[in-house]
Amino acid sequence: MASIEEMMCRYLEANEERLLSYWMEQVIVSPEENAELIYQNGKEMYRLVLLYLRKQINKEQIRLLSHKVAHERVQAGVNIGDFILNVSLGRSAIFHHLYELLIPLEHLQPIINTINDCFDIFLHYAVSKYTEYKDHDLEEKKQFIQQTHKDRLTILGQMSASFVHEFRNPLTSVMGFVKLLQREHPNLKYLDIMQHELEQLNFRISQFLLISRRGELNPSIESFPLRTLTDQILEFIYPSIAYGDVEVEVQIEDTITLNGNRDEMKQVILNLILNSIDALQEVPDHKRVKIEAAATDQAVTLTVENNGPAIPSEMLIAIFEPFVTTKDLGTGLGLFVCKQIVEKHGGTIHCDSTDEYTRFTLYFQRQLIPVELSCKSCKP
Repeated sequence: MASIEEMMCRYLEANEERLLSYWMEQVIVSPEENAELIYQNGKEMYRLVLLYLRKQINKEQIRLLSHKVAHERVQAGVNIGDFILNVSLGRSAIFHHLYELLIPLEHLQPIINTINDCFDIFLHYAVSKYTEYKDHDLEEKKQFIQQTHKDRLTILGQMSASFVHEFRNPLTSVMGFVKLLQREHPNLKYLDIMQHELEQLNFRISQFLLISRRGELNPSIESFPLRTLTDQILEFIYPSIAYGDVEVEVQIEDTITLNGNRDEMKQVILNLILNSIDALQEVPDHKRVKIEAAATDQAVTLTVENNGPAIPSEMLIAIFEPFVTTKDLGTGLGLFVCKQIVEKHGGTIHCDSTDEYTRFTLYFQRQLIPVELSCKSCKP
């Protein structure tokens, strides 16, 4: 008399086409997939179950089929959830017809456990391989994106070097003549505006220049009061503050100092404040920028906060990447440059944005900068 396992195998052999047709009526077939290929893979899996019940295959042979199917699913761009569902439907199709055998459940349970084991092994190997393929694809795309960024930055650096050479000399001359006019004709209208706009243009050029250098940290390092630097920046951009009808609140104690390159840190703070003013253009009233600093023996924390609209979460993730911008005419380089400068000073910068505020937080450990820079400045 045949064993229950053999009875089950003979039943599966005799009803192969019927069960596979029942399964194909339920599976999800995406537009990118080949229904015939799905059917053939289902047929192979069906026969694997037969062989597994007869103990004629091992886990390694199940793994080979699972890897083949996983590769095909990745190539077809199939959602992993659809893939798992289709495999599970194959298991359910077998169990759905087991009642036809008229075998008591207590005798059928070991067979059910064996079939479950076969499907579980297959799913484990298939999903693991599918994930491996997907991770590999993502890594390749990530490397491609990074290389694209590097290529674009290289081109930008070359363009910047040429641009600065051709443009900065006449710009410096114009700025010098404006200063002479201010001395000779202090009451002449619009000179202050001209001076401010020329300095803003010079500032934008400096952003490109920092990128084209690929930025070794400027060796001109000093300890300077953060409040004094902030006040100088606010005085410099006062026309923008007044024109934007922005209220600026500064809470920085006179005793708080930073170690680093004053001009580069000025670039960072200036950029963050100007970004805040730009963001507040969408706010009808009560436009506010708040600049705060706190210090301990170990670190200095600086925050620049505005009450403008929230930055979308998908953009917030990449906001410090080059060429990412929320402005219609922005270059997407300002925050990238800020991050470069802050990190070269041994610090970190991150952004939080809600419906109530957008806040940039800079954190500097006091002991990192002097040690690192003293080594650089000691180079022969």
